[in-house]
Amino acid sequence: MAKIDAFFNLMFEQKASDLHLSSGNQPMLRINGELHRVDYPPLENDNLKSMLYEIAPEYKIKVYEETGDVDFGYEIPTVSRFRANFFNQKNGIAAVFRQIPSKVLSFEDFEKFDAPLPPVLKKFAMLHKGLVVVTGPTGSGKSTTLAAIIDYANKNRKDHIITVEDPIEFVHESKNCLVNHREVGVHTRSFSSALRGALREDPDIVLVGEMRDLETIELALTAASTGHLVFGTLHTQSAAKTVDRIIDVFPADQQNKVRATLSEALRGVVAQNLFRRVDKKGRVAALEILVFTTAIANLVREGKTHQIPGMIQVGKKLGNQPLDDAIMDHLKMKRISPEEAYDKALDKKKFRSFLATPPMDDEV
Repeated sequence: MAKIDAFFNLMFEQKASDLHLSSGNQPMLRINGELHRVDYPPLENDNLKSMLYEIAPEYKIKVYEETGDVDFGYEIPTVSRFRANFFNQKNGIAAVFRQIPSKVLSFEDFEKFDAPLPPVLKKFAMLHKGLVVVTGPTGSGKSTTLAAIIDYANKNRKDHIITVEDPIEFVHESKNCLVNHREVGVHTRSFSSALRGALREDPDIVLVGEMRDLETIELALTAASTGHLVFGTLHTQSAAKTVDRIIDVFPADQQNKVRATLSEALRGVVAQNLFRRVDKKGRVAALEILVFTTAIANLVREGKTHQIPGMIQVGKKLGNQPLDDAIMDHLKMKRISPEEAYDKALDKKKFRSFLATPPMDDEV
């Protein structure tokens, strides 16, 4: 057993989502969104490096030593998987481990946890072509939501699913679908090279772990426009900003063309954030849903994305869901605090009256 496994066992006991190990500091665990110190002496650089190198593949150690940071996946068989990141800081080496649950949460599981996902996500899973983007800040639960969507497709379709991730997070066993997982740096050189290859591998669904650069986004759009269903992630905070972000990645002289392509390829955007629960331990997600229609496609084509929030508001019958509506539902059910609801809301004035001490300026 690796020495570091003792910290992973502590993670399981404390139900922590992340483990932070940093030279010169005590270990820390993130529990329900907040960091807590572990009763353990500050870590010395050489000892921590030895501990981390024990579990890292040699080629990843080489990348870390050459560049100063590296990502990879680590698995304790039959227990859990972790997304690992090593990086350099002032006192030496540091690392963060995000626990990836071994069990993929299904739509039914979310209902059991009193946090049901919007039914329209099942419709996204059953689309035959187009691009669906799941977006939100780091640590907002994007991967968990996306895994539930892929799981639904895996159970209810008879297709070929290819995932391209860095590293592989949730592992889907082939059910009615054939699922092939590919990890950047292990099974393929890059997201873009894997996407190029995927177009020759007879996929029906392609999951792109992160649409992080122009080439990857361009290839994802191409795949979505040529009869494939593509799921991807970004780090934007709303549906409208997601559309803008995709367009802004391209040079100015290509943006009109990209607006036209995107208006035809995009089928939906899921923007989400996580909130600490006050009724029980854990966190709950609030989701903004944008279902693409001809009217919204026209807004994208004409560069009028600032009108998208209004279209989400009036299109609820189609499955659209404003983020603030989802937050308000949680607040009225007393699942989350008024303070956090206000802090993460888009239109803060809607939540001002719930605060015990309203702030002076709603725009802050």
